[in-house]
Amino acid sequence: MPDLSTPEPERLAPPPFWRTQYFERAVLQKPGRWMIRPEMVISVLEAPARKEREENGRIRYWGYIAELERWLRVVTLADEETVHNAFLDRNFRP
Repeated sequence: MPDLSTPEPERLAPPPFWRTQYFERAVLQKPGRWMIRPEMVISVLEAPARKEREENGRIRYWGYIAELERWLRVVTLADEETVHNAFLDRNFRP
């Protein structure tokens, strides 16, 4: 299990996009998230169905992934370009 206790994670440069150490270690390598591909994350960021700012400044984006028949939530840092998290959101209702 990776150590997820780092404070604010460092940014990793593209390709495929700016992302945090947390995203690289915990999201991309987490069982059950193997089907989330970089092009899906990029498509949600480029054309979200909904976008919300969290109290901590991070931004949530939702987009429908037809291939998976599910909604994907992508969370960026406040800079709106560094991806911190991505997961299939079972509770999202458009």
